[in-house]
Amino acid sequence: SALSFQVILKSDAPTGDVLLDETLRHIRATESAETVQTWIELLTGETWNPFKLQYQLRNVRERIAKALVEKGILTTEKQNFLLFDMTTHPVSNATEKQRLVKKLQESMLERWVNDPHRMDRRTLALLVLAHSSDVLENVFASLADDKYDVAMNRTKDLLDMDPEVEAAKAGGAEMIWAVLAAFNK
Repeated sequence: SALSFQVILKSDAPTGDVLLDETLRHIRATESAETVQTWIELLTGETWNPFKLQYQLRNVRERIAKALVEKGILTTEKQNFLLFDMTTHPVSNATEKQRLVKKLQESMLERWVNDPHRMDRRTLALLVLAHSSDVLENVFASLADDKYDVAMNRTKDLLDMDPEVEAAKAGGAEMIWAVLAAFNK
């Protein structure tokens, strides 16, 4: 099943991204292959396994936010919530955000291929992650009602596909379907 797919490292060549490179080092260092589900739990800090602490990424959200601030996508602000101050990271580069929103909108409308295996893999992965982060509805919110309905229905049909079946015929995109299966669990 897609949930039990094991992650096998094909290449540990550096990517230039600190978190990705750290993840690759962790995957290379494991004694036996772990499943997609296990890696998601370890890399997001959603689990506490004393036998696998060395494979957990530390402060993932903060480090991702910091990297996006360094790239000029987000900014850092302090917000006061009555009893305490909290650091927030609002979007500072609306152009980049709009580019991603437009890419997803177009993939479900003008460039719709009606076959997830013909979709650009990065776009499919972005759809899965946006869905799993509960922001996909916001992506289509600016569309006219009729286009919104089309985009949401196509997205629902796509995300309701059986990840097990799709992973079996994915031809290189098995990981995306395994991640969807893990998030749908």
